Amino acid sequence: MWATVAPLLALGTEYYLFGAAGLVSLLAFGGLILAPALGAYGRGWEKFAAAFVSLFVLAALILLGLLLGLLIFYEWDKISELI
Repeated sequence: MWATVAPLLALGTEYYLFGAAGLVSLLAFGGLILAPALGAYGRGWEKFAAAFVSLFVLAALILLGLLLGLLIFYEWDKISELI
């Protein structure tokens, strides 16, 4: 059984690095944005609203990262000339 599963688990190093970076990012979001937002309010509906608004912050951060990555990808020739 393990002989057939082992080749499926052979991932490149970059997948582990991207997974670790994603995990660290989610932990940072939870500790730096979500936890203070939830701790600032006492009522349940206020905590729910704060968590809901925090999801917009998370979406904005993800979108900003994607756009910055695409900009670097498409403009790498110009960026590498500056370096």
